[in-house]
Amino acid sequence: MSNDSQLQPIIIKRVTNVAAGHHGGAWKVAYADFVTAMMAFFLLLWLLNVTTDEQKSGLADYFAPTTLSLSRSGAGGILAGRTFAPDGARIGEGAPPMAIAEIGPPPAGPQARDATDEEIADLIAEREQAEFDAAEAALGAAMAANPEIAAMRENVIIDMTPAGMRIQLVDKEGGSMFAAGGATMPARTRELLAEITRIISELPNDLSISGHTDAEPFGAANGDTNWELSSDRANASRRVITANGFPVHRVREVVGKADSDPLTPEDPFLPENRRISLILLRNSPVLPPDMR
Repeated sequence: MSNDSQLQPIIIKRVTNVAAGHHGGAWKVAYADFVTAMMAFFLLLWLLNVTTDEQKSGLADYFAPTTLSLSRSGAGGILAGRTFAPDGARIGEGAPPMAIAEIGPPPAGPQARDATDEEIADLIAEREQAEFDAAEAALGAAMAANPEIAAMRENVIIDMTPAGMRIQLVDKEGGSMFAAGGATMPARTRELLAEITRIISELPNDLSISGHTDAEPFGAANGDTNWELSSDRANASRRVITANGFPVHRVREVVGKADSDPLTPEDPFLPENRRISLILLRNSPVLPPDMR
């Protein structure tokens, strides 16, 4: 044997078997975050399932931005900056007035929750009233701008009632909404109803339509009375309104009231008692503060 072979080193390789295990605790943090997120997700699904549509709407309004702007002028809405003035429609030069409601952190306790619900209901009622006000101004501006119906401004009465915004088309001396003793409308009445329909269709409210007569007895050859006459006129109005785009399913009722609800009780024979009454019914469960 040579000297080189005697000098070669001897290498000993030792292999140690290590049992498999984790590589730190970072995965626990990620897993905990995942479980928390899933718990929050299923809690959200449960809340969505047990709350009503009104509660969801209230919560959405409550957690809206910290200021709520209600434009009384209708700028940016259906009025588009126009105001109702004797000289017709015009564009306001200044910024529209706003009602600002500050919303703070949610209170706690049953009484505080009741107070919060009342505040939310008030805000919803005020917003609905602002939409009514804007629709009233828009109708006035549209009538002033339309030569076909401008002369009928005195035949239109708009007011706010506990039931909602009421638009009444009344007869005047020398100006009737219908042909005498019938439910046939002249062209100008149809044009006026079409303009009203264009504006009220933009609101979400349902509609009630009622026909009224004066106290003068009406006896047709076929036996019809003021009850049939008022019903026929209300139904004729419904046909014109829905033909001009108002959703049929939002017409809540169509009734004839004859002379049972005169506009001028002190003189039920006046022409003003012959009228069609359109009421945009309130969706809010409460009245705005100025109507209480």
